[in-house]
Amino acid sequence: MSDNLSKSPHSETSLDNGDVSRRKRVLIGCTGSVAAIKTAMIGSDLLSQDVDVRIVLTESARHFFRRDDFEPREGVFTDEDEWGMWKGRGDPVLHIDLAKWADLFLVAPLDANTLAKLAQGLCDNLLTCVARAWDPKKPLVFCPAMNTQMWDHPLTYTHISALQSWGYRLVPCVTKTLMCGDTGLGAMAEPGTIVGAVAEILGTL
Repeated sequence: MSDNLSKSPHSETSLDNGDVSRRKRVLIGCTGSVAAIKTAMIGSDLLSQDVDVRIVLTESARHFFRRDDFEPREGVFTDEDEWGMWKGRGDPVLHIDLAKWADLFLVAPLDANTLAKLAQGLCDNLLTCVARAWDPKKPLVFCPAMNTQMWDHPLTYTHISALQSWGYRLVPCVTKTLMCGDTGLGAMAEPGTIVGAVAEILGTL
């Protein structure tokens, strides 16, 4: 593993989860939509509001988001970090530690592929493993982002309804001209809207 180990939430989890005076913690899951270019901005805006932030990338998200896009860069985790950290019994299990560490899990953007995985309970990467280990008593916020034709597919409604039935909170997508040139519903909400929704929820915790 890289120098991420020095910023792993593993040691923090057991030390200060009972400290109500600590900063709120948000884990951002970033998936393979072109809207991932806005994820670093969301993270930075939350940091500016005195929120502690970590980011988990799927492999496809790395086409749009590089570790250097976010400071501190050691706060960005990938699938390689999960296996690089664990060598045997007693070693940190990153997806469990991240799920325990965070007060709120924000998935922004949530692409059609990962939406389907979450709705079916699949856990084949770091992000989906965090989601499967997520405490249902803690808030999970998701921000879909996909092409209009994918958004209009009946499965999208089915999958979003499943997530909402578990208490997960939707930040609706918006209509705009998409990267492919089509204009329609499916674009991720603007960073300011997402940060505002997260801040409102954090204010109730």
